[in-house]
Amino acid sequence: MSRNVKQTSVRIATLAAETLHDSGASQVARRLAASALAQRGTGKQTGAVIEDVAAKVLASPHYAEETRELAASVLAQSNKSR
Repeated sequence: MSRNVKQTSVRIATLAAETLHDSGASQVARRLAASALAQRGTGKQTGAVIEDVAAKVLASPHYAEETRELAASVLAQSNKSR
């Protein structure tokens, strides 16, 4: 099985933390933020379910730029063989 060793950057981790503290953030943004933070400084990679969520966010023009950034980061850390 292919393993992706990329980790969340400091900038994306900061954005993710801010998103989780923002009571007005969407549920999708909060899920992506939690996934990005879980991958900060660890060997964890994106799971299949959140990978699908992130792909849908990037395919839709209806999400905020910050949510799209989180989605891109999460997808960059997904399993490349999936």
